[in-house]
Amino acid sequence: AAGMFLRLLSDLQWRAAHPRWRRMTGSQRSTSTTAEPHPISLPAQAQVVICGGGIMGTSVAYHLSKMGWKDIVLLEQGRLAAGTTRFCAGIVSTARPVSIELKMAHYSNKLYQQLEQETGVQTGYMKTGSISLAQTQDRLISLKRIASSLNVMGIPCEIISPKKVVQLHPMINIHDLVGAMYVPEDALVSSANVSLALATAASRNGVQIHERTSVSHVTVQKGRVTGVETDRGRIQCEYFVNCAGQWAYELGHSGEEPVHIPLHACEHFYLLTHPLEKPLSSSLPTIVDPDGRIYIRNWQGGILSGGFEKNPKPLFTEGRNQLEIQNLQEDWDHFGPLLSALLRRMPGLETLQIMQLVNCPESFTPDMRCIMGESPTAQGYFVLAGMNSAGISYGGGAGKYLAEWMVNGYPSENVWPLDLKRFGTLQSSRTFLRHRVMEVMPLMCDLKVPRWDFQTGRQLRTSPLYDRLDAQGARWMEKHGFERVKYFVPPGNDLLDLDHSKTFYKPDWFDIVGAEVKCCKEAVCVIDMSSFTKFEISSTGDQALESLQYLFSNDLDVPVGHVVHTGMLNEKGGYENDCSIARLSKRSFFMISPTDQQVHCWAWLKKRLPDDSNLIMEDVTWKYTALNLIGPRAVDVLSELSYAPMTAEHFPSLFCKEMSVGYANGIRVMSITHTGEPGFVLYIPIEYALHVYNEVMNMGQKYGIRNAGYYALRSLRIEKFFAFWGQDLDAFTTPMECGREFQVKLEKGMQFLGQEALLEQKQNGVYKRFTMFILEDHDTDMDLWPWWGEPIFRNGRYVGKTTSSAYSYTLERHVCLGFVHHFDEKTGEELVVTTDFINQGEYEIDIAGQRFQAKAKLYPFSSLFTQRRRKDEVELSGYQRE
Repeated sequence: AAGMFLRLLSDLQWRAAHPRWRRMTGSQRSTSTTAEPHPISLPAQAQVVICGGGIMGTSVAYHLSKMGWKDIVLLEQGRLAAGTTRFCAGIVSTARPVSIELKMAHYSNKLYQQLEQETGVQTGYMKTGSISLAQTQDRLISLKRIASSLNVMGIPCEIISPKKVVQLHPMINIHDLVGAMYVPEDALVSSANVSLALATAASRNGVQIHERTSVSHVTVQKGRVTGVETDRGRIQCEYFVNCAGQWAYELGHSGEEPVHIPLHACEHFYLLTHPLEKPLSSSLPTIVDPDGRIYIRNWQGGILSGGFEKNPKPLFTEGRNQLEIQNLQEDWDHFGPLLSALLRRMPGLETLQIMQLVNCPESFTPDMRCIMGESPTAQGYFVLAGMNSAGISYGGGAGKYLAEWMVNGYPSENVWPLDLKRFGTLQSSRTFLRHRVMEVMPLMCDLKVPRWDFQTGRQLRTSPLYDRLDAQGARWMEKHGFERVKYFVPPGNDLLDLDHSKTFYKPDWFDIVGAEVKCCKEAVCVIDMSSFTKFEISSTGDQALESLQYLFSNDLDVPVGHVVHTGMLNEKGGYENDCSIARLSKRSFFMISPTDQQVHCWAWLKKRLPDDSNLIMEDVTWKYTALNLIGPRAVDVLSELSYAPMTAEHFPSLFCKEMSVGYANGIRVMSITHTGEPGFVLYIPIEYALHVYNEVMNMGQKYGIRNAGYYALRSLRIEKFFAFWGQDLDAFTTPMECGREFQVKLEKGMQFLGQEALLEQKQNGVYKRFTMFILEDHDTDMDLWPWWGEPIFRNGRYVGKTTSSAYSYTLERHVCLGFVHHFDEKTGEELVVTTDFINQGEYEIDIAGQRFQAKAKLYPFSSLFTQRRRKDEVELSGYQRE
């Protein structure tokens, strides 16, 4: 079988070379799945039990043992590396659009390079380089954006011409190419052998490895992992790591406390050929042709070529599985389009003899990013799975970050984009997963322009106003399963064109959002923000206040009715959450957090709040519809609807009051808009939502009211230099680094989580500063737009990346927000970033390889937003603190 070709030789060498491991697991091997005698019984207890002997499980074991944890047991239901790892194509590629994935792949490449020398196990590592082809200009732009990220990380990469492609790989047909990206340090490995090498090193470091051992379920008591039940007995443990690949979902659901791991398997096909008459050189670069949906690598003088078809075949939706993945049915009809693409790209293969069509399962996740981290419901239960066909690229880095997470309590990089807690239970429906992975697999190759949206699994969580807003031209995006409005298409617009507008340049919704922003500035707009996470925390005595004072950085002991903007910090002073908390009464608080905080924030607080029956936390997200009334006339609309004065004297900023609006009572009104513009957010019990919305819209007619969406909100908040969690703020960003010292109670003599780290920063300075950039020589109509993740250069040297950006309709320029670092020119060491360092630099923003001059500021304009001004009237030096 093809898989045996990939692994047999070094498998035998490895087992012969390691008698200790052989004694432990039985010296006689068989390729069947029948049970074998187990000469060594399982230990009764261990610190860590890892389930899964593929690339992920062995990488976690390797890195944990490197970090000093020795009491580790790795269990594999079949044989090591006999699952998806055995059939993996073995391409190690660093060309990834998501920063954390790029870092994982880069680390993996460096690890695999030295693994053979470290362990003596041949891994087949060969540095061949990779070439990603572009058949369209938009594809070339997306490659240029990736190339910018690779270059600033010190990974060699260049955009090359089609002629250069032929020089590097003479068999490639270039007639339809506009360019390509060449990454010379990408590599090939034998995935199974890498996994065996990692297991060898782990075994030498004391990790016990037991094959032919199935985990039936994990036991959890009082919210903590206590042990693992296997077909050979029970092991007590403190930590369990689910690296079970495509079976991670079933294993997560096997216990009394289900752990939701949203992934689903699809069939993945690739072709193996016999060697060419003149065998291909082993150093030929790997070809990735995303527009043709295929990849091509050399394999033993022939080629290995697979791809991601438009009509994938999901597997095992009912939960059927095998111990070891056998090669599934060949399906030449299904592979036909990919084979045609291969022959178009390499016409010289027409006469080549095919050895086999390999078909094996690969796991995919709802958002195409892998899953790692600790379960929100079971402490000590960690997950690493769902690699979306990039397991060998991520294996080293993912194992390293998860091991750091377990040993230190947090990884060394921001892994929130991969955190299991970005999902809720709603993404664990088998029907949802089956439909979503059928969309995800083709998307692996599809061109993803900024602000694209998934089409499957939609209309799952909706506001009570969904149908009402949809009928008025709402265009929707999805966040954490919740439908949110992007913008509203006015009557008479060509809806079809707008829905299919996909570009890296000025989008077709530009004028529509501009009109919504103008209305927010001059009249009043309504944005449905029901998706925000909402918790109520209360107690019979002072327990709620005392606990929250420690867990939040700002002072919450404020008069009843006041709203406090505060961070929920970790021990390093970084933002685990950024939220607004209203004090409803002496003993109850109402907390508003970003949409994707629903699982993460709940788990964070549950873990740290005292176990006290008199302290109650309730998730009330579903109980309230939130309407954000933004604009100078919001006060008039609410005054007339409530028969109550709403002016600043009666209803000051950051104030919360329960009121009647129209016929409905019990509505929590807050004088906050999350944009810096005047206005109010109404938290409405859902049964009153439609009534209140209709009343607001009817009353607002005379004030020029209109609906608006999140794109307008984004433009408003970015031009006001407002940082949002998940985009600008993360667990590695502190209030000191983003100008929020005034939201921290450092001077009040109260202890809170993260205090020591902030005091240290206050004394020693910060190593990055949140900065606002206004693009100066950028043509909005003709130039590529900045979206996020663009490199920032100061005096020609790389200093950081943008975290979010938007067009400011007030400034009539693009505004980017991002962090500036200060790297020592000789050593690369990070130095303290001072105000002078920011102010005295000349800045450029790199958009797909083209640099645009930008003005850097640490504070937003103060007077700019009272009236609209033209570009030539704006004095960019006139910034003041608001």
